[in-house]
Amino acid sequence: MTCKVLIASPLRPYTGAREVDAAGGSLGELLADLDSRYPGIRFRMVDEQDRIRRHMRVFVNGEQTFDLGRTLHDGDEVQIVQALSGG
Repeated sequence: MTCKVLIASPLRPYTGAREVDAAGGSLGELLADLDSRYPGIRFRMVDEQDRIRRHMRVFVNGEQTFDLGRTLHDGDEVQIVQALSGG
């Protein structure tokens, strides 16, 4: 499945673009595909326990998900956002 991926500003040095295409039947596969083309980007989003990092947010078609097993469909839009914190 090919999806459009919107890349958060802090991750754009990896891709050189704000939007890229990536393939995968699940969110985890899509992130692995991104990492194969843009080495190191997955580590910025996923921790050593294979969970989305606390400061990252991932949306599939506008719905937030933390599930790397989430099924993706051709044409889905995945948005990667860095959460803001502080006070």
